Amino acid sequence: MNIVKDLGVICRMIKIEHSVFALPFAYMGAFLAAGGWPGLYNMLVLTVAMVAVRSFAMAFNRYADLDIDRENPRTQDRPLVTGELSTSFTLLFILGTGVVFVVMCALMNPLCLALSPLALGLSAFYSYCKRFTRWCHFVLGAVLGLAPVAGWLCVDPVFTLPAALLFCGVILWVAGFDLLYACQDAAFDAKHGLWSVPARLGVPAALFVSTLSHVFAAALFLLAGWAAALGWAYFLVAVPVAVVLMAEHLLVKADDMSRVNVAFFTMNGVIAVVLFLAVLLDLSLAA
Repeated sequence: MNIVKDLGVICRMIKIEHSVFALPFAYMGAFLAAGGWPGLYNMLVLTVAMVAVRSFAMAFNRYADLDIDRENPRTQDRPLVTGELSTSFTLLFILGTGVVFVVMCALMNPLCLALSPLALGLSAFYSYCKRFTRWCHFVLGAVLGLAPVAGWLCVDPVFTLPAALLFCGVILWVAGFDLLYACQDAAFDAKHGLWSVPARLGVPAALFVSTLSHVFAAALFLLAGWAAALGWAYFLVAVPVAVVLMAEHLLVKADDMSRVNVAFFTMNGVIAVVLFLAVLLDLSLAA
C-alpha cells in the first residue's frame, strides 16, 4: 500500500486546496469573537473541525453524485469514477470525518456540540439539491456560510449580528462563484434534468444572478465590519476586495467559459484570505 499515493487520491477527491474558501472565514469569526488571538486550543479544535466537516461534505457529494459524474465528461477523472477509491472506503471516510467533526464540536462547548448534527445534515443535504431546486447554489453557500458562525461560536457561544452578516455574505459570495462554475455544465445539466440555474434559466441569466449575488455579498462584508466595530484598516482592504469581486465577472462571458477557473478558484481564494488578513490588521492596530 502506497500511503502517500492513497493520501494524494483522497486529497484529490475532497479537493483539499479548496479549503482556502472556508478556513479564512472560520478564523475571521474566531478572531472577531475574541477581539484578537483566540488561543491555541480554540484554533486547533476549530481547524480540525473545519477540515473534517469539509472533507465529510466533499466525500458525501462525490458519493451521492457518482451516477452523475460517470456521465459527465468533465468529471471522468474523479477517483470514485476511475475506481481509484471504492464506494465502501468512501462511506467509511464519510463516517470517520463526521465522527471527528462531532468530537471537535464537543471539545468546543455544548452549543457547538448541539449544532453539529445540523451542520452535518446541511452538508449532506446540499448534494441532492440540484436534483429538485435551482436554489442549490445558495444551499452550498449556506454550508460554507456556517464557517464564520462556527469560528465565532467556538470562541463565544452566542449568536451575534457580525456573525449573522458574515453568514449571509458568505452564502451570496459562494453562490455567486458556484453559479459561474456551474455554467460549464449547463448543457449536461439540462440534458439530465438537473436544476442548476444555468440549466434551467440559461447561462446569461446565471451570470446576471451571480453578479447580483456578489454585489450584495460585498455590501454584507462591509456591513459585517461595521457591526464588528472594525476600523479604517479593515475597510481600506475590504473596499478594494469588493472591487476585485466585481472584476471577476469580466473574466467570464456567456460564450467563453475558458477563464472560469481563474474566477472560481484563484480570485475567490485570494478574496477569502485577504479579508481575513484585513481583520487581523485591524485588530492588531486596535490592540
